[in-house]
Amino acid sequence: MDNRYRKLLKTLIERYIVEGHPVGSRSLAKFSDLDISAATIRNVMADLEEMGLVESPHISAGRVPTIKGFRLFVDSLLTLSEIEKKEAAIIRDTFRDDVPEEVMTHAADLLSKLSKFAGVVTTTRKSQTFKHLEFVKLNEKRILLILVTPEGEVLNRIFTIERRFSESQLVEASNYLTTSFSGLSFSQVRERLNSELKILQRDLSILIIKAIEEGGAVLRDAEGKVVISGRNQLLDVSELSKNSARLKNVYHLLEQKTGIVKLLESISKAKGVRIFIGGESALMPESSLSVVASSVVVEGFVVGTLGVIGPTRMAYDRVVPIVDITAKAVSMALSQADAI
Repeated sequence: MDNRYRKLLKTLIERYIVEGHPVGSRSLAKFSDLDISAATIRNVMADLEEMGLVESPHISAGRVPTIKGFRLFVDSLLTLSEIEKKEAAIIRDTFRDDVPEEVMTHAADLLSKLSKFAGVVTTTRKSQTFKHLEFVKLNEKRILLILVTPEGEVLNRIFTIERRFSESQLVEASNYLTTSFSGLSFSQVRERLNSELKILQRDLSILIIKAIEEGGAVLRDAEGKVVISGRNQLLDVSELSKNSARLKNVYHLLEQKTGIVKLLESISKAKGVRIFIGGESALMPESSLSVVASSVVVEGFVVGTLGVIGPTRMAYDRVVPIVDITAKAVSMALSQADAI
């Protein structure tokens, strides 16, 4: 497309986002700042429709962008707005005194508040393997199990065991499990131990079996989660609220969460903000919804993702900077908490 086609498509989508109804030639002539006739605009619209970038709903003389048109817009025509100073200050101050457990939940609430849509945050599922394992004796029957994951996260679990163990036995068991099974899951450790447990001292066998049970439990407890805030904000979106079947699909998607989690997990290695247009893939089957998301990175590791779920007709120029700055603020807050 030449610049004239791109300018008219950009103008059409921007007006559609603002107005929410089909955009006609008169509106395009007024807002595009192009010195061309209405007839020329109609010819360009016909060509854009043939390209699959716009369509004419029902008998309306105006046109609306298609999913393909929105994709071209966000990939190459979108002009980002500067975030307001007030909003930037809110983002900066939100996480100032948060403990790590609160940061992600507050991020979902903040994104919903600023975007006027739904905010979503997922924490990355922790590794189901361990890099290092250690036992610490608390008293005669209580032992602290310390696990270090391949990502460097330290997980703890206290358990009770009837048999008494000396410090040297705990060290021996720790060294044996770390040296022999580092990098494996506890289910893999159990499979490999079936034969080896027979040649270990009975006392150590009991401790190691207990470590497998407790270690597997602590890693399962540390699996990722998803938080969605402000779902009711979507009720104010006209194209959703006026279509009961579509609204039902949206709520089903948000309740199940599986598709949202897979969608956000798919960007874990991507840099910057990603935009998912509804209907482009099975991960976001509802064509009326889009997701703007970014990864949260701490010390080089992706620890989660966050974003905004809103209508395909959302103000991407405003939402993208909000998501970008929030992701950076969350990453900084978690990095500082990790360093304390």
